[in-house]
Formats: sequence, structure tokens, C-alpha cells
Amino acid sequence: MTYLIIRLATIGNVAMTVPVIASLSRRYPNDRFVIASKKNLRAMFDSFENVEFAEVDNHLDWKGVWDFWREWRNKVDAVIDLQSVLRTRVFGTLMKLSGKRVTRVHYGRTRKHLITVWGIGTKHPLPSEFERYEDTFRRAGLQTDEEFTALPVNKTAAKKVQQLVGKKEKDERWIGLAPFAKSRSNMLPYRVTKDIIENLSKDEHTRIFLFGAGVIETEMLRQWASVFPRTESVAGRLQLEQELELMRHLDVMICMDSANQHLSSLVGLRAISVWCATHPIIGFMGWKQHREDIIQRHDLRCRPCTCHGTNHCRYGNYACRQIEAETIIKQI
Repeated sequence: MTYLIIRLATIGNVAMTVPVIASLSRRYPNDRFVIASKKNLRAMFDSFENVEFAEVDNHLDWKGVWDFWREWRNKVDAVIDLQSVLRTRVFGTLMKLSGKRVTRVHYGRTRKHLITVWGIGTKHPLPSEFERYEDTFRRAGLQTDEEFTALPVNKTAAKKVQQLVGKKEKDERWIGLAPFAKSRSNMLPYRVTKDIIENLSKDEHTRIFLFGAGVIETEMLRQWASVFPRTESVAGRLQLEQELELMRHLDVMICMDSANQHLSSLVGLRAISVWCATHPIIGFMGWKQHREDIIQRHDLRCRPCTCHGTNHCRYGNYACRQIEAETIIKQI
């Protein structure tokens, strides 16, 4: 059997499919799995022998849907839609008309809306993203397990990383810090982030690696790295597979509720994740991460007010971001 699995965005959500895909690859070695996603995410799946990668435009316009259907209608036996948006649903309908079995993920968007907008049901955590994926594959006739611990080492990428940042000494502590997120409500104030870097950089046995993406983030991290000792920005310098190999050598990753939490999980790295407007009860906690490593405000009844982040606070004060550097440093 050949299965076409669609998960276009975002980086964190695609990363969350990896433990489940790894399980399928191991349990069904005679089947073929084709992952349809963005080009720059290929590195997450290269190590699986019976998993192929199909590059798809993240936006997948209507012409793209038609072209995608024409390309794959005679190449696969079943479709598993882990994106479940209008365009992938139309694609799924076309595949059904072509005689293919189509299974879609159930994201529980109504319940998420009730929690984030009306505060209804906050005492009952929703199924995790992994559980939703597992349920989708189960309905497609595929069983999964939870044995995944980490991706195998990419020797080529690991060698390149060592050339760029050097070899880790026995008495060194390497700490990763990914301070940014797409939305303001998911980020700590810059003052707090700089306080964390300043405190950690005082230890002569500690090296700090700053992670980020995009022109503005890259420039900010470069400036911070130039100010604080033993601090280095790798934003814009590493490809995805190289970032993963660098993370493999870290002792801990400090990140927001963002993609880096999930990338850390792919190499078995413990992540201290900071949740501001979002909340773990929605289901986006990293694979096998520790609940005690989650930092958040428990005294705010307005949380969570969003599933993925927002640039608007209904009260205008972003109280959920008011977390002191000392709290995070203590957890480290």
C-alpha cells in the first residue's frame, strides 16, 4: 500500500508528525508513505527508508490542488489528511472520486474555540496533537506506538556543525535559547530574554546558542550575541538538519510554545518551554517533554485566549507575558 500523508504547516505541527511517522515506518516496512509538506522540512523524514517526501507549496492555491490531484491520483492507494483545511478537503474529495480511501484528522476546532474565546471546558485537557494523529491513522487501518525517542544522527550535518561551532568540552554546558515566536502573545518581553542571557553568560563554562529565523530576528540575535560573552547566534547560519544536530549536543533548550520545542523533541533534548497566551491543555506539548519544565502563569483566568498565538490582548496588558527571568533560570 502507498499512503499519501498531507501536513503542510507549520514547522512545529509538521515536527509533531515525526514520532508517529517513525512508528508507521517501523511497523509497516512493506508499505510506502509519501509525506506532502514544505520543501525546507524534508530533513525531518530523510532517515526513514520507506518514507518519501513530496514538496508542496504551503498555500496550495486552487490550481495547485488540481495539479496535485493529477500528479498523485494514480500513484497512491489512500490519502491521510493531517491538515484538514478547505483546499486539502477539496483535494481529498477529488481523490475519493478517483476511488481512493481518504481519512481526515479531527482537530476539535469547536471545543478549542469554546476554551479560548469563552473559557468553557478549561478543566478538561483536550487530546494531544499526537493522539489526534494516532487516531487518524487508526481510522485508516494503521496502528502506531510510542517507542520513538530521537532521529538517528545525520553524520554529514554533525560534521558541519562541529566545523562551525567547535567541539563541546567535557566541563562545558551548552544551552540553547529560542526567544521568538510568530505572535507577540507567545513571547517574553525582550528585557526578560536579555536578563536570562546576561545571567547565563556570566558562567565561564557555559556557551549560549541563540536560535531564530527571519531577517529581523537574525539581526536582533546577532546584536545580542555581540554584547554578551560566550553567546553565539546560529540564526540564518544552519540548515534544518544542522540545527537538529546542534540541538543534539545541547544540555537544555529554552524556548517559547513554538517550533523549537518540537524540534528539540526530535533529538531527545529536554526543553524548558514558556507558555504565555497559549496553554498545554490545548494539546501542543512536545513529544515526551516533562510537564515540570513548562513555565506559565497559573493565576490568570483569561488563559488560554488563543491556540497558536495572537498579536492582540483583550485587556491590553499582556499579563501572560509577565514572567521573570529568575523563574526560568531557576528551572535551568
